[in-house]
Amino acid sequence: MDRRILIPPQLAGLPARLPVGKLLEVTGNAMGTSWAVKWVDEGSVNPQKVTTLVAHAIEAVVTEMSTWQADSCISRFNSGLAGSSHHLPAHFSHVLECALEIASDTDGAFDPTIGPLVNLWGFGPDAVRANLPPQALIFAAKALCGWHRLELKDNKIKQPGGFYLDFSGIAKGYSVDLIAADLRDAGVNNFLVEVGGELSGFGIKPDGQPWWVALENPMSSLDGVQTIAALHGLAIATSGDYRRYFDYEGTRYSHTIDPRTGSPVLASCVVTVLHSSCMRADAIATALMVMGVSAGLDYAARRGIAVLFTQLEVTQLEDAKPVQYASPALLAMAEGAA
Repeated sequence: MDRRILIPPQLAGLPARLPVGKLLEVTGNAMGTSWAVKWVDEGSVNPQKVTTLVAHAIEAVVTEMSTWQADSCISRFNSGLAGSSHHLPAHFSHVLECALEIASDTDGAFDPTIGPLVNLWGFGPDAVRANLPPQALIFAAKALCGWHRLELKDNKIKQPGGFYLDFSGIAKGYSVDLIAADLRDAGVNNFLVEVGGELSGFGIKPDGQPWWVALENPMSSLDGVQTIAALHGLAIATSGDYRRYFDYEGTRYSHTIDPRTGSPVLASCVVTVLHSSCMRADAIATALMVMGVSAGLDYAARRGIAVLFTQLEVTQLEDAKPVQYASPALLAMAEGAA
């Protein structure tokens, strides 16, 4: 299998002194997925403390942002009466502010108010659908969405009536950022964090190597190309139709909903975003899935974001074949590795 190697510019800032200690790892399950932390134990933090740190960070995200918990902050807002005002805790407020910023910047391709459509298509707390919802219900759910109608002021938001926030496209990335920040505050300076496939790395390993990770791509066995990146002060988030979906009459319907149509994105595609913030990478990857390759690459080029699209396309022989498209910022990382 061929390899594409990515060397981000942040790698120039690696510490000159090698860390002295053992390479340790703890793992667990939360938020309906798995998590793992690898780090260099230099004697300041033991595995139990790291496990506790991760548990507290994830608990904060779940308590404030999980639509699966009836008593979470987001659920209380979603079930609130029209006109009711809701005070937001720090994590929730930070994530919502970022979500609204990216919603504006992507012209609504990312929309944190898309919850009614997510639920309608069976990707929320309710049961998974076995068939397609009627078009009338799609129109009705779309009418309840719209990020521009949401006002955030002084850590408070007003429930316009029927609004249902859904942070599934950003909260997991934020949990990675939160764990990474807590690790550094605890004195861990060389680590790799992973939550459900989203990653963030910092520092180096005792052998002087950076944290090498392979970009998640279920189509790699078909195109014979594996892309690996060195993570230092860099995060990776991936969005695709392979994580959560249902099949109906030969068509795959993924959990990524296009706010413009009110229906799932149908293109068989995987989008990977490299960014200093995993929260932003997570949300941007979702937005790019909605935009598609052409508009997505244009967006990434204008903003200097490293992006890799892998899309299953039909050739002249009518055989499905994965084709990759990279943004200029990602290609620059590959050139730096040459």
